[in-house]
Amino acid sequence: MPTTNCGHQPSCPTADSADREAAQPVAHRPEQGWSLLCNGVLLFEDTGELLPDGQVIAPHKATPRIPAWT
Repeated sequence: MPTTNCGHQPSCPTADSADREAAQPVAHRPEQGWSLLCNGVLLFEDTGELLPDGQVIAPHKATPRIPAWT
């Protein structure tokens, strides 16, 4: 999958790369909770993603651990 909006050197990771979230944002709407990356990935603040091909990636934010002594 080509990086259609990436003019960075070196190029940002493609949308099908494992490190796709490292791409540069081209639009950021924190009040709405999302960013559009230059590789076409729509990244949500809950760490969910919508890929350019329509594939949905579920949120993968780490769950906070509660110490056993509390």
